[in-house]
Amino acid sequence: MSSFKITGGNKLKGDLVPQGAKNEALQILCAVILTREKVVIHNIPNIRDVNKLMELLEDMGVKRSKLGEGSFSFEADAVNFEYFETDSYKEKASALRGSIMLLGPMLGRFNKGKAPRPGGDKIGRRPLDTHFTGFLKLGATFSYEANDAFYTVEGENMQGAYVWMDEISVTGTANVVMAAVLTKGTTTIYNAACEPYLQQLCKMLNRMGAKISGVGSNLLIIEGVEELGGCEHTMLPDMIEIGSFIGLAAMTKSEITIKNCQIAELGIIPDTFKKLGIQMEFRGDDIHIPEQDNYEISTLIDGSILTIYDAPWPGFTPDLISIVLVTAIQAKGTLLVHQKMFESRLFFVDKLIDMGGQIILCDPHRATVVGLNRTHNLRGIRMTSPDIRAGVALLIAALSADGTSIIDNIEQIDRGYQHIDQRLNAIGAEIIRL
Repeated sequence: MSSFKITGGNKLKGDLVPQGAKNEALQILCAVILTREKVVIHNIPNIRDVNKLMELLEDMGVKRSKLGEGSFSFEADAVNFEYFETDSYKEKASALRGSIMLLGPMLGRFNKGKAPRPGGDKIGRRPLDTHFTGFLKLGATFSYEANDAFYTVEGENMQGAYVWMDEISVTGTANVVMAAVLTKGTTTIYNAACEPYLQQLCKMLNRMGAKISGVGSNLLIIEGVEELGGCEHTMLPDMIEIGSFIGLAAMTKSEITIKNCQIAELGIIPDTFKKLGIQMEFRGDDIHIPEQDNYEISTLIDGSILTIYDAPWPGFTPDLISIVLVTAIQAKGTLLVHQKMFESRLFFVDKLIDMGGQIILCDPHRATVVGLNRTHNLRGIRMTSPDIRAGVALLIAALSADGTSIIDNIEQIDRGYQHIDQRLNAIGAEIIRL
């Protein structure tokens, strides 16, 4: 297990370029299985989860060639189905949440698929029923072997159908879309997720020859085609990393410019941080965060306490709730953070309380933050990262704190943030990887 040793209290200054989007990468990489032809993907982030998925694809028989920094070609013309019966596949796929999205493309192209129960962040219950309900609506059969925790789907006679997504799941929608594009007939997916990353997947599939309409809405209509071809695709910058850098700049009183953000794809993320009193300037597609000694949380029109809560897109992404919470610690005012979608995501606040934050954990879903308004700084402590986003929230807290902090289990941070220590050190942070 690795750790970060952080010397806090430094102001940072400079430019940060966000990595390619992790959550998009996991969908896009699974989609290469849908065709025999070459698929070229650019702006792939160099992070643990994505690298593990690419290694898994290679083990399955997908040819991968590096074309440049963050650019790879993939060719799935000889998928090895015997590999799915091996202990190696079970071990590697079960360690990766995104591996579940291999089922949709395998079912669509080969009419069968097999995957172990996936891992990922321990942020509460994350049921997969929506994925399999969608497959069943298309005419697939499904079985689950409890003894070895394997899901198996088969679909020799699948047919387009009306699919109501009982949960607005991004990965669930992606899985059903990838199964449906090569399924005969018309598939209608209602209550579909419509995140920019899901839109990116649909646009890529359309360039490959799929017929998907309604992209960007919660109603997708898919006309099945017989086969898909190759394409070239460039991934969006990671909106979660952009939001993390906004919070980092405010907490550390730093002047940071976040480059090439594709601001039009960020939805309400910038406006949500503005509600915390954080100033920002849009310079073309760059976001400039000036140095601020103080920032004040807005109140509602009647003067009552502001609540920031997560919701499916176009609502505020749950992946930034941890960042909003930590950023509010040094604001002026009070904020209620309501994490609706996962019941274990706020359990990291005990570390922030130990550092001196004024936070009341009301229940598993809600925390009240009483801003310190710089009356005193947080203090450095030793702590453990429980998940990707909480890990970066703790890193932001440590960079703003007096003294030295140590964050253990930083493999969690590495799962979602590319060389974060090197990139922040380049603009003035003091982070040592132990």
